[in-house]
Amino acid sequence: MRSTTRRQRIQAWALAAALGLAALTGCSTTESSTTTDGLTKVKLQLQWFKQGQFAGYLAAVDQGFYKKHGLDVEIIDGGTDIVPQTVLAQGQADYAIAWVPKALASREAGAGITNVAQIFQRSGTKQVSFKAAGINGPADLRGKKVGNWGYGNEFELFAGMTRAGLDPAKDVTLVQQQFDMNAFLARDIDAAQAMSYNEYAQLLETKNPATGKLYTPADFTTIDWNDQGVAMLQDAIWANSEKLNDSGYADQTVKFIAASLEGWAFCRDNVEKCRDITVAAGSTLGNSHQQWQITEVNKLIWPSPKGIGLMDEAAWDRTVSIAKNTKNQEGATVLTKDPDAAAYTVEYATKAIDLLKSQGVDVTGSSYTAQPVTLTEGGK
Repeated sequence: MRSTTRRQRIQAWALAAALGLAALTGCSTTESSTTTDGLTKVKLQLQWFKQGQFAGYLAAVDQGFYKKHGLDVEIIDGGTDIVPQTVLAQGQADYAIAWVPKALASREAGAGITNVAQIFQRSGTKQVSFKAAGINGPADLRGKKVGNWGYGNEFELFAGMTRAGLDPAKDVTLVQQQFDMNAFLARDIDAAQAMSYNEYAQLLETKNPATGKLYTPADFTTIDWNDQGVAMLQDAIWANSEKLNDSGYADQTVKFIAASLEGWAFCRDNVEKCRDITVAAGSTLGNSHQQWQITEVNKLIWPSPKGIGLMDEAAWDRTVSIAKNTKNQEGATVLTKDPDAAAYTVEYATKAIDLLKSQGVDVTGSSYTAQPVTLTEGGK
């Protein structure tokens, strides 16, 4: 069923994307400033609150990687009412972290933003069900109550159902899901949307009332959109397109990317230290949850055969195709046309990688192996 709440959420998401157009004509770009010790002040807008999803940037501050490149970086929390690419386009931040489909929607609406480093190479989105529900793939969603968050987060789900021969508007009961797993645990949803590094962990941090012990992966089945061929690119670093024409901002962008990538390489090799950095940065989630989150995010980044931050063209093309051709239950698509060639560039990430290689930093993580994480109740 379509609810007023869902329509409002879809409309709010579309409106937020369109605000990028107003940003070009209604707001001025902030000028760079320097600290008393000569560092250039830089603002990075996150798409959510500080957590392991952004550990690489937090580590780059904590370990002095930004400072090494002459930057004093302020990391700004996101939230449900913040659209990072719009903040960037309005000149209220120098860089932003945003999922590719959402940022491209804003760009199509007129926001002057460019993907300068593709950090996540794989999607972290899953659809989770209790094992007893017998949902092992998208086709098994027929006749089920299927949750999703909306706000443009739903298109992998809809692409997966469509590919499996389901009509998302008729063959399932769509449920507006909050950004938690409460309705799923209450059995009000048969298949819930979850990020591998966040909501899925929340399930494993919860006691099973039938056993008095924490749930385990054996209690659930998951649909991984990477396996279904409908994964869309997620976290990327976005820069101000117009400002990239300025040599100073362009040079700063290379330095910012290099320090950020070094931060992610550090978190690949020092998960526990990055856990502590993330918790100290103000995360409301506990130690075991953050260690899980950083570990799972590392799996989305590493290995990076071409080098962290460089674009996988096949993944880009798949993301654009789904964004253009997949409709949600409102009949809307993310994009109405292909993005122009300037929507992403590897120029700055390539220079950043070359700089890191000269310093002996491993930018591919070819030997990366994730270490197991033991979750505790509540993620403490």
